[in-house]
Order: sequence, then structure tokens, then C-alpha cells
Amino acid sequence: MKKILFIIILGALITGAFLFLNTTYTFRIGAAAANEPEKTNGLSGIIGKLINIGEDQQATAEIPISQKNGDIENQKPLAEKPTVVKAIYSTAWSAGSTKQVDYFINLVKTTELNAVVVDIKDYSGYVAYDIEDPLINQYKAKDVKIPKINALIKKFHDQGIYVIGRIAVFQDPILAKNRPDLAVQSKSNGKTWLDRKGLAWMDPASQEVWDYNLGIAKDATSRGFDEINFDYIRFPSDGNITDMNFPVYDMVTPKHLTMRKFFQYVRNTLPETTISADLFGLAAVVNDDLGIGQIIEDALPYFDAVCPMAYPSHYATNFLGFKNPADHPYEVVKDTIQTAMTKLHNLESQGMTNQPKIRLWLQDFDMGATYDAVKVRQEITAVEEIDATAGWMLWSPENSYTKAALLPATE
Repeated sequence: MKKILFIIILGALITGAFLFLNTTYTFRIGAAAANEPEKTNGLSGIIGKLINIGEDQQATAEIPISQKNGDIENQKPLAEKPTVVKAIYSTAWSAGSTKQVDYFINLVKTTELNAVVVDIKDYSGYVAYDIEDPLINQYKAKDVKIPKINALIKKFHDQGIYVIGRIAVFQDPILAKNRPDLAVQSKSNGKTWLDRKGLAWMDPASQEVWDYNLGIAKDATSRGFDEINFDYIRFPSDGNITDMNFPVYDMVTPKHLTMRKFFQYVRNTLPETTISADLFGLAAVVNDDLGIGQIIEDALPYFDAVCPMAYPSHYATNFLGFKNPADHPYEVVKDTIQTAMTKLHNLESQGMTNQPKIRLWLQDFDMGATYDAVKVRQEITAVEEIDATAGWMLWSPENSYTKAALLPATE
């Protein structure tokens, strides 16, 4: 009896194995077909399975990278944007820290602030989130400090916070490493030129460099950033500038005309995007290009906001007759925005149709003087006395802000 039972079981196993090997099952993806097997037999079934595997791989490749890394879907910009932007700056490291982001949100919700500027490509040249871009991947130009960029934007937007993405453009060691043919070069040794900090710069006249950075800007816009802020949009200034050679710039065209062409290209490439430009504070005050190609009149026709970095500590001794301008934040900031507004009005009287804001970067860090609540508030007051609609942005390298300098939130 045991032998008969053994033979029956063995036969059943052999038959089952034969049927299994000649039958394949695929599963259709979708709510209507969840867990519903589709049966195909024989050679045609094997071929069908191979086709389905290929289709599955293709479908996987088409999944947005945000979903692959656990992020949520791309966001939309805020429906209601602030008419007067009052922002704080965040490094990518801070933006990747839940604790620091919560600090920013609490600060914004309890004060007059309404916006945050987030580094998405800083002086290092690395993009700070998991962007899916062929050149970025090829150059290994990602250092993911913000793991879920879309979720971050949503977290800010859910609190009504306006989110600005900051891109450092021409100071870019990573791009210079991968494209030395487009980097500023040293006349003396033929290698990539470095500034005093040992950082490389790209040729500001190179359209390939422009397109590389604008590709990042387009991706950031698609994620839901409300504004793209461009920084380091100039020729190098620190280092042995007499040793610089440029692979594209002809060394003859006035530098400011090269930058003006870039500004125009940015606007034409991003016609529907809110864009802003960071300039040296002195670019709003003097009438030349400071040797770096920055003249505020060249930027005003093309950006929604032009943002002079009016840090009093960065103005030279005897500016406005002050031995230490950092001790006089009210006077320095007021002169900067007043002069910039005069230049803006002159362009408007000449027929300029663009209506940009003059939105200053203000100092909230100790340099040249201790910047307490009184000094930071003096800067803000200086801006608002000249133009209450201008807005302003506070810069603290440590991302720690002087709350006592800010007005409390209103209901």
C-alpha cells in the first residue's frame, strides 16, 4: 500500500512540474487587474513573458526619479505669492535637516517673514538633490543633501511659504573638472585658473555653460520652486586676475555686455519662470562694471527681482565717508537702494517695460561689527523707507537668524 501511495504522489509531482514548465503567469498592473493572473501556454507564453519583462523594465525607467527615491510627485508653485518677499537663506545641508526646516517654518510663521531661499547648486558646483539630468549624471555633479526635494517644497508650501531655489552659476569646480575646455584658464601654466579660495570658474561667455545651468533651473521649476535665483553671475574677482585666460570670451568685448547677453538669454529661455539676479552691492552704486561685468542697468530689463548684496561689512573704508561702513547699516543700505531705485526709474523713463523689484540681500552675520537686533532692523528700515514694496532677504551663513529684529506675525 505504501509503495502504491508513493507511486501516485511521485506521478503527481512529475505531472505538476511538466505543467508548470509549460505554463507562465504574468500579472497586469493596474487597479482593475490587481492580483489577476493572465495565463499563457507553451513557447508563445515564454515569448510573451520575455516581452512583458521588457515592457516592465521600460515602465520602470519611465517612473519619475522622485518616486524611485521615495519622494512625492512634483509640486506646483504657490497659487498666492507674496507681493513683498521677506526671506531667509538656507544651505542645502539645512534644507536636508528636519530639525532645521522646522526651525525655519516656526520662524516664518511667528514673524513677518514669508519666504526661504534654498541652495540647489552652491559654490561647490554640486546639485543638492537627486536631479535626473544626463550631464549631471555624466559629470557626477550630484551631492544629495536634500533627499526628497518635492516633499520639502510641499512642506514649505503647506505653510504658505514662498520657496526660492538658488543657483551659483559661473563659480563651478565640478563643471570645470569635467569641462576644462570651458573653464577659465591660467596664462602662466595652461591649467584651470583658481581663485584665492582654490575654486575654479567657468567662462561667462560660454553658451554651453549657460545651458548647463539653465537645465538645472528648468528642472527646479518643474519641481515647484516659486522662483529661481541666480548668483555668481559675473567674471572672477578674487585671485590673480591678470593670469586669467578665457576659451570663449574674446578679451575685447566689454565684460558687462557679455553678462547682459547672458541675462537676456536667461529670460528668453525661462519666459514663464520668476527669476532673480544677485549682484554686488556696489553694482547698484557705481557707474562702471567693477571689472566683473556687473552693471545693474544690464540686469533690470530681464529679471523679476534684482538683488544687490548690500552687506555693510563688504563696503570699502570711507564709503559715504565712514571709516567702518559695517557700523552704519542704516546709511549704507539706504544709499544702496536709493541709488538703485534712481537707476530703475531712469530706465523706466527711457521706455523699459519690465517692472522688477529691487530686493536687497541684508546682513545678519557678524563681520566688521556685531550684528544684533538693532543693526539688522536698521537695514530693514532703510529698505522700507525707500520702497515699502521692495522686499528683502536676510543672509546668515550659519542659517541662524536674529528673531528680535523681525516684527511679529500678524493674523
